[in-house]
Amino acid sequence: MIGHLRGILLEKNPPFMLLDVAGVGYEIEASMNTFYRLPEVGKEVSLYTHMVVREDAQLLYGFADIQEKGLFRELIKTNGVGPKLAITILSGTQGDAFIRCVELEDVTTLCKLPGVGKKTAERLIIEMKDRLKKRFSSAHDLLSPEISTPQVEVERMDSRLEAESALAALGYKPAQATKAVEQVYKQLGAQASSEDLIRHALKSMIS
Repeated sequence: MIGHLRGILLEKNPPFMLLDVAGVGYEIEASMNTFYRLPEVGKEVSLYTHMVVREDAQLLYGFADIQEKGLFRELIKTNGVGPKLAITILSGTQGDAFIRCVELEDVTTLCKLPGVGKKTAERLIIEMKDRLKKRFSSAHDLLSPEISTPQVEVERMDSRLEAESALAALGYKPAQATKAVEQVYKQLGAQASSEDLIRHALKSMIS
């Protein structure tokens, strides 16, 4: 199994990236929280990874730190939660915020994440509450370093389309994604990168 990769970032198309490791290109899917912390294309990046082997595909998921990878693995142990939904959950909320929701049995907040209905939210709480206590002594164990988003000059319409595409790939309905991105764009202005738009749109949809 592939547990870690270090290489040159060739492409960023959230939630996917292409990483060149010694001449081999690895397509990796990652949460938006990991994407916010990626360097610019052409720079070296180091990622923890989790590989999923299916009959029809071999999928690779990447994480900026070992804590997020650990939370991902706890999520996919939950009945009814696959890697795709786990990535969506990790994109829609910070790890410490998710743990607090589970600890406080906050079904309402969990249900605001795409693909998480009431039954799934209740299942997450029931199955993960004790496991999270054992793995993470507190929500603070998952606090990430300050996120820095590289400022890249992009055509403003392209950044909006990229943000909408990323949200749709995470499970949000196209109309919902478009509305959220447009609202954030009006607030942030033309200088906003796609990562800025995605980050604030996700926050607005679960607040």
